[in-house]
Amino acid sequence: MKNSLDAYQTFYQVARYHGFTQAAAATHTSQPNLTRTIKNLENELGCTLFVRSKKGVKLTPEGEKLYVHAAAAIEHLEAAEAEIAADRGLEAGYVNIAATEVALHCSLLPVISKFRQRYPGAHVRVINSNTPQAVETLRDGLADLALVTTPLEENRAIVSKELRQMQEVPVCSMAFADKLRGKVTLEEIAGYPIIGLGAHTGSFEFFANVFAANGIEFKPEIEASTADQILPMIKGDLGIGFIPIDFLASENENSSLMVIDIDKPIPARSVCMLKRRHDTLSLAAKTLEEMILDTVESA
Repeated sequence: MKNSLDAYQTFYQVARYHGFTQAAAATHTSQPNLTRTIKNLENELGCTLFVRSKKGVKLTPEGEKLYVHAAAAIEHLEAAEAEIAADRGLEAGYVNIAATEVALHCSLLPVISKFRQRYPGAHVRVINSNTPQAVETLRDGLADLALVTTPLEENRAIVSKELRQMQEVPVCSMAFADKLRGKVTLEEIAGYPIIGLGAHTGSFEFFANVFAANGIEFKPEIEASTADQILPMIKGDLGIGFIPIDFLASENENSSLMVIDIDKPIPARSVCMLKRRHDTLSLAAKTLEEMILDTVESA
């Protein structure tokens, strides 16, 4: 393209308002600037674009041809700007959140529900991830926010905000209950089949450290892909798993599960919200972030 987009934008406005004076007022630009731009454009194209009269201006045949294409291009760009503005707003905005299963159930789901009730036109996409995957997704710009559980490696490009503490407890089915009543040590638990997440997750790293601190190797016999798979596996009499207390809230008194009374409680972990340090969130993402923080403060 020989000429700048600004030159064609000026041509479009002069043609649209049928005069330099009207176009200058509408675009908050001086008339001499518009006149100079059009003169330069005519020189570059080698033709006259407007016929000037006391009543204003009229497009020449060459100007008519140019206007058809210029109007289509500029109006398409304006429509794109409007769509982007809507996407970043609350009426049709998009928010992408990378979240671990634990963070999703413990902190995020109730907030998303409230957000959707207030802003039904907004779209929320939850990307199911473990903590390292969520951090990578956020860092690569594929998520606006991330909700994860510790442990969490320090990253200067990412801001972390602790939302709440999360307590996990060892849980078994009634198939193991008779052998695990009363105070039980972590070493005794390690003698039974353990259900846990895979080696490349923050949860595995956390429990590996907890077990190692007690001189025990953390070696799950059954590996779950996500945290929400562990509870059904426990109910299926496959072994012992460590479950956030929040996950047990929906279990009734007749549940087939038993919380093991461990002699030393598992250290608490944190649910954290992450965002990129130097990026500006869209209105929709910023609003959801504020709702998450408000929920934590009012808890």
